[in-house]
Amino acid sequence: MENLIFVYCSCKVLWTVLVTMLGYASSLPVGEDALCTAEDLAKYRIIFIGKWSQTAFPKQYPLYRPPAQWSSLLGVTHSSDYSMWKKNEYASNGVRDFAEKGEAWALMKEIEEAGEKIQSVHGIFSAPAISSGTGQTSTELEAHPRHPLVSFVVRIVPSPDWFVGIDSLNLCEGGHWMDEVSVDLFPYDAGTDSGFTFSSPNFATIPQDTVTEITCSSPSHPANSFYYPKLKILPPIAQVTMVKLKKSQPGLSAPFINLPARSNEIIDTISETPLDCEVSQWSSWGLCRGVCRETGTKIRTRFVLLQPANNGMPCPDLDEETGCEPENCV
Repeated sequence: MENLIFVYCSCKVLWTVLVTMLGYASSLPVGEDALCTAEDLAKYRIIFIGKWSQTAFPKQYPLYRPPAQWSSLLGVTHSSDYSMWKKNEYASNGVRDFAEKGEAWALMKEIEEAGEKIQSVHGIFSAPAISSGTGQTSTELEAHPRHPLVSFVVRIVPSPDWFVGIDSLNLCEGGHWMDEVSVDLFPYDAGTDSGFTFSSPNFATIPQDTVTEITCSSPSHPANSFYYPKLKILPPIAQVTMVKLKKSQPGLSAPFINLPARSNEIIDTISETPLDCEVSQWSSWGLCRGVCRETGTKIRTRFVLLQPANNGMPCPDLDEETGCEPENCV
């Protein structure tokens, strides 16, 4: 009987310990950031570099009304409980408004509500817009051991609902913060507008689609502004670099870090995307012209849809002539 009581008590103790451990585990953050054991906050300078040049992306490159440019950058440091956007998932109303119109109010409201509700957000940061396809902008952000993930979006202007960004990049590696990280960025479609080209009119996608990456072959449609079937992969349209700032002495501000500006010339030398000439279908044959009872000629024409660039295939002949017998001869 004493043995049975001892076994019962031992089981009860083990069960209590197990429940306590499970309760502790459930209170820990879920995901990659659960492994961050860094003690202090970390400050970073984030530098966004636009690489959207006419040489790298010659097809339908926007030159005016408006010319190629980037919206302001809007980002957040957070835990794994929050997601600003995610590939193959539906964009929120805030991301939709930002990707389509560059309006940040709804997205900022969503971020603030997530921070208040489940304490998943540490801070919001933003950087100024870039008035051309190439150039750079920067700002500072602060990461917390419980909020070591970084997400942001930048709208491609003009575009239907296209953007670049990062989803939940972890700046923490175990017990320390990364000193520097650089990521090449490629275009994404928010899945809320059905336009194929940079200047497409607003045409809502109903029902809404998920966020998808735009590639040189997807969407597989010749009208797509990023459609380059001869490429295996698009060149990066932008790049982001995050550099950890060293702790400053009391009374001294943290030093400003400025990456070398990348001019159009340098970017063009690195990425030259060949663009083949595109022409329309042939028109119908014209009237047969000539003298009666002799062979005449008739002509059909086509026109250039897209001029070649960067040593792409040149345009073929736009006129074609063939023999015929004149009609309505007496």
